[in-house]
Amino acid sequence: MTTLAVPVDASPARIRGRALRTLLHNPAGVVGGVLLLVVVVGGVFAPLLAPYPPAEVHFTTPFQQPATVGFALGTDDLGRDVLSRVLYGTRTSLEVGLLSVLLAVAAGVPLGLAAGYWRRLDALVSRLADLMLAFPFLVLAVGLAAINGGGLGNAAIALGIANIPTMIRVVRAETLRLADSDFVLAARSMDAGPWRILGQHILPNALSAIIVQATVIMPAAVLGEAVLSFLGLGIQPPAPSLGIMLSDAQQYLFRTLWPGVFPGIALALICLGFNLFGDALRDALDPKTVSEGR
Repeated sequence: MTTLAVPVDASPARIRGRALRTLLHNPAGVVGGVLLLVVVVGGVFAPLLAPYPPAEVHFTTPFQQPATVGFALGTDDLGRDVLSRVLYGTRTSLEVGLLSVLLAVAAGVPLGLAAGYWRRLDALVSRLADLMLAFPFLVLAVGLAAINGGGLGNAAIALGIANIPTMIRVVRAETLRLADSDFVLAARSMDAGPWRILGQHILPNALSAIIVQATVIMPAAVLGEAVLSFLGLGIQPPAPSLGIMLSDAQQYLFRTLWPGVFPGIALALICLGFNLFGDALRDALDPKTVSEGR
C-alpha cells in the first residue's frame, strides 16, 4: 500500500512559524505592535496609571499648560487632568471597538458562511449587505445611534451593526473560494454534512481573513465612537471619551490647544497601530507569502 508523504515544511507548525517570522521581520508590523501594546496597556491599566479620577474638577487650576507640576499634560476648562481623561478615554474607545468587532463577527461570519455555501441564501444575504453598504458607514452608525440613544452599549451596537456588511462580504468571498477546494470536495465525497464542512474545513481556513478584517474594523469603530461622542450621540458626560474631549476643546481653541491636541494624538496612535499591524498581519497570513517562506 502506497502512502503519500507530507513534506515537513507543509506542517501547520512550520506554516505558523513562518507566518510569525514574517510578521516579526516587518518593520511596520513591529511599530504597529508596539503602538498597540502602549495603547492597550494605557487603557487597561488606566485606573492605576491615571493620577486623578477622570471627572475630578480643580476649579483653581483651569487651562494649565503641559508639564505643570501635578498635571503632566495640563488641564481643561474645568481643571480636569488631561492625562487621566486621555487614559480613560482610550479605555472607552477600546471597549467600544472590541464590542463592535465581536458583534460584527458574531453576526457577519454565520451570514457570510451561509451566503457562500448555500446559493439560495446568497441572493438574500448579499442584497441585505448591499443595502446596508448603500449608506456610508458613519451615516448608518449615526442614524442607529440616534434611534437607540447615547451610551457605551448603544454606541457599540450601532458601530457593530454598521460593520456587519463588510464582514459578510469578506467571509462570503472566502467561503466561495474554499468551497471548491480539494479538501472540501473530499469531505463531500465522504458524505460529510454541510455543518461539518463549514465548521471543520471552511471556517478554520477562513480565520486568517476574519482576523485581518477585525483589525480593519477596530480602528473604524474607534473613530466612529469618537465621532458619535463628538456629536453627542455616543458616550455621555461626565464619562470620559476622546470624542467628548475634542468636542469640549473646540470651544477654547483660541485660548489653548492642548486639551484637544492630546486626545487627537491618542486617536491617531490607536488607528495607526491597528492599521500598521493589520497590514503586516495580512501579509504574514497570506498563503503565498507563507508558502514562499518570506
